[in-house]
Amino acid sequence: MSPLTLAVRDSATMLRRNLLHARRYPSLTLNLLLTPIMLLLLFVYVFGDTMSAGIGGDGPDRSEYIAYIVPGLLLMTIGSTVVGTAVSVSNDMTEGIIARFRTMAIHRGSVILGHVIGSVLQSVISVVLVGGVAVAIGFRSTDATVLEWLAAFGLLVLFATALTWIAVGMGLISPNAEAASNNAMPLILLPLLSSAFVPIDAMPGWFQPVAEYQPFTPAIETLRGLLLGTGIGHNGWLAVGWCLGLAVLGYLWSTSKFNDDPK
Repeated sequence: MSPLTLAVRDSATMLRRNLLHARRYPSLTLNLLLTPIMLLLLFVYVFGDTMSAGIGGDGPDRSEYIAYIVPGLLLMTIGSTVVGTAVSVSNDMTEGIIARFRTMAIHRGSVILGHVIGSVLQSVISVVLVGGVAVAIGFRSTDATVLEWLAAFGLLVLFATALTWIAVGMGLISPNAEAASNNAMPLILLPLLSSAFVPIDAMPGWFQPVAEYQPFTPAIETLRGLLLGTGIGHNGWLAVGWCLGLAVLGYLWSTSKFNDDPK
């Protein structure tokens, strides 16, 4: 059996293992998925009319604000989902299954690759669920073409892949599941400090650089432009650059930590 065939076979096995774990223990995924859904309902039904008027709507009309916040919440959903990946990887490390895998005749990289692919699939499913809730309460994307929908989907998958590699690294360095959850918390907090809920121009001047120079804001603006027909400008290249940079950084970090000899 060639090394490539061995890697594909073992990665598929590890992927099935992680998906079975997610199916048998869905509470963590559901808890993380509830965060963006609750924020969506809160901001639409409690703050929607006021926020719509504040961002330049013609009057109190929460449909304007639904369209504005959904792209940001879709990316926040990815950030929430990959926190579960960090916890899962940390559990594997602390419970000794990783040490067991090290002694077996399997492709070394398949262990973390199974986590990455499984997490990306869970992120896509979570985005679809949150998007379904958004459509149910009034979100519409009537101006997006098929090509723009495909580009939006590609961006979501790329963003999920980048954050997943970072989350795997966080899980590998965490001594327990609680620490892994805390270490990955910035992946949930950063969207709150971006342009997900209000335009950057509406923020205090001292805070605007925090919102602007981070990975979520260009990705949100790009997704918003693709789905709603607004201008994208340089945000598209920035979003792709952030995703590729984080993916490479996370990959190198994760593989380095995983390949370290256990102490």
